[in-house]
Amino acid sequence: MQSIQSRWGPMRKHLGTGIFSWTVLFATVVVAGVHHQGVEAAAKDSKAYTTWSDYEGSADSAQYSALTQINKSNVTRLRQVWFYPGGNQGFRYGFNPLVVDGVMYVPGKDNVTVALDAVTGKEIWVHDNGTPRSITNRGYNYWESKDRSDRRLFYATNNFLHALDARTGKPVESFGDHGNVDLREGLGRDPKTIRAIQSGGPGRIFENLLILGSSTGEEYGSPPGDLRAYDVLTGKMVWIFHTVPHPGEFGYDTWPKDAWKYIGGTNDWGGMTIDEKRGIAYFPLGSPTYDFYGADRTGAGLFGDCLLALDARTGKYLWHFQAVHHDLWDYDLTTAPKLLTVKHNGKMVDIVAQAGKNGFLYVFDRVTGEPIWPIVERPVPQSDMPGEHSWPTQPIPTAPPPFATQSFRPEDIDPYISDPAERAKIKEELQNARNEGIYTPPGFRDTVEIPGNNGGGNWGGGAVDPATGTLYVQTKNAPSMLKLEAHRPKREMTGTPETEGRILYIQNCQTCHTAELSGQPPSIPSLVDVAARIGADRVKSTVENGASPMPAFTSLSEKEVDALVAYLADPSKAHVPAEILAYLSSPRPPPPPPAPGAPLTRYWTGYGYMNSSEGLPANKPPWSTLTAYDLNQGTIKWQIPLGSVTELAAKGIKDTGSFWPRSGVVVTAGGLIFSGTISDATMRAYDKDTGNILWEQVMPAGPEGIPAVFEVNGREYLAFSARPSLKPLGPAGERNTLEASGGTPQTQGFYVFALPELGAK
Repeated sequence: MQSIQSRWGPMRKHLGTGIFSWTVLFATVVVAGVHHQGVEAAAKDSKAYTTWSDYEGSADSAQYSALTQINKSNVTRLRQVWFYPGGNQGFRYGFNPLVVDGVMYVPGKDNVTVALDAVTGKEIWVHDNGTPRSITNRGYNYWESKDRSDRRLFYATNNFLHALDARTGKPVESFGDHGNVDLREGLGRDPKTIRAIQSGGPGRIFENLLILGSSTGEEYGSPPGDLRAYDVLTGKMVWIFHTVPHPGEFGYDTWPKDAWKYIGGTNDWGGMTIDEKRGIAYFPLGSPTYDFYGADRTGAGLFGDCLLALDARTGKYLWHFQAVHHDLWDYDLTTAPKLLTVKHNGKMVDIVAQAGKNGFLYVFDRVTGEPIWPIVERPVPQSDMPGEHSWPTQPIPTAPPPFATQSFRPEDIDPYISDPAERAKIKEELQNARNEGIYTPPGFRDTVEIPGNNGGGNWGGGAVDPATGTLYVQTKNAPSMLKLEAHRPKREMTGTPETEGRILYIQNCQTCHTAELSGQPPSIPSLVDVAARIGADRVKSTVENGASPMPAFTSLSEKEVDALVAYLADPSKAHVPAEILAYLSSPRPPPPPPAPGAPLTRYWTGYGYMNSSEGLPANKPPWSTLTAYDLNQGTIKWQIPLGSVTELAAKGIKDTGSFWPRSGVVVTAGGLIFSGTISDATMRAYDKDTGNILWEQVMPAGPEGIPAVFEVNGREYLAFSARPSLKPLGPAGERNTLEASGGTPQTQGFYVFALPELGAK
């Protein structure tokens, strides 16, 4: 190993310059020992994809099923066979059901975990998790011993990892502390300072290891997004990889000195993928904090925004690719990496493909990290912010072409905005904003970001067809308008809780949820009567832990959170003096340049989603698409609008795509793609070869999450989660994402479909 170190050591001075060939050289040397297995051996031993006992269907995150009973010829005969009311009021952005031996594992109402008969939906057992602030909301993990005598279910609540006996729902007492492991420990920081760390995703099981990412929050001082592996039997941490390197570790010199002590983020929160044959784990990592201003993190910042390959057994570094240097746009890598075997230049090559929130698709040899098609560093606009050193270039793939919209000009304004004056206002905003392309850095002036920070490829948004080398990517085309300003200094709380809560609301929440608390549906819910609808404890939990796209507000004290909740519970009791309101709403001019040695000024911006007053994106549709890539050629086979908006479709305006889907797609060997969209509350089956709609079913709730396709006793089923549909159009007070309580039929939960049984009509 020493000889290898000496070969790459002199090249470290080039780190982050965009010349990544040295990384490929290092990767080639390190992992040459595993490459001899070859493509044929890997393909021969690949999984059959006939079960759904793993999150996203399989450890390689394929989101693919080899089942063929439901296919192009009969999909129109699908019928709902059962419904289970599940998920609490924080049940947002869906869940991917887990099915093992005819038993389905999902979250139930009131924070319970349940095991259901996958054929009938009847409860087998229920485990009460108490009143956690949060619960793993995208999926669970299942593990069993080789002789199947020990079977376990893993998930997290309130920053604690739990292990349950999968057959009884009882805690596994020998795991951690009576079935629990505190995820705040072992991160190199005082656990008492870490409010939120657990991820909404479940991580991955590999052999006897549970490999976890995290959700760190997105503020200054957020905890680090270190990757960790735990022994599934004992709960002890087996390895940890520091995504902000510590002294002496590879990549440390891409940050300021001791950045690991205060920089957060750089976390895997959306998904991870394992090549089980080779024992390689692939992690798509997020941006460092703070997302939109990086004066305290000068440098390229490894491993922020990287596709990172590690030895799954040891956590040892193999190779990486940084998709965004010194990220200033919150362009996380989120979609789980996808593994395929394709024919490239006449040879079969095992690849890993990574979709980004920036709309690019990056494709590599999965062993060496060498790009399949060249990725070229190109100059990008530079920041004019004090203390900021934006990176001069960014890596642009020469192929495949982007899957998302990457520009927003006046001619691209939504033509369906009903008020001409509003269209004129948006046009003026665009003309006055800094708008120099995809990597225009935010500053004191309005700055257009497209795809926006919640656009592009996101959680669950990719699936593969291993038989054809096709990758499918779901995307959102949603712009943002960013504008940095200095934080106003905190003031001592002297008024009533409601009054102080309103001040905190204006400072922290109003940009997204509006002064009227009406929100910006469907992505940002209304807060009108929110405490009455979901309860004060749930509001507090959401503030403290976040609920994507909203980050956790870890900088607020417990007293401040209580004040904010008091204001939301009864806004009429807030009486903020006029002079304070004027101060809070007055423009904040750019401060003078800091004196040498002066403390760093912290700048902040809201997420700046550019929506019309009707609740839809300000840019023209389609607002979401599904793209099919032929990765043998690096080309797009087809691209279609994904879903629609009910109110517009009723007017004959179709092919708009859904507004902000937070779901995933699944491909089947029956020739189908299953995908649900929440803005029109519809589940659809598409022809995987053409993108044509073969079946669509309007649901009583909006489908979200990743569907599961499984078989029990020879019958194939489709299962998916859903929650009350969103109303992006109409009066703001009518737009909210939660069901009313009294008398409203329960529609939030899990829906299961199948073909009629033989003899049934």
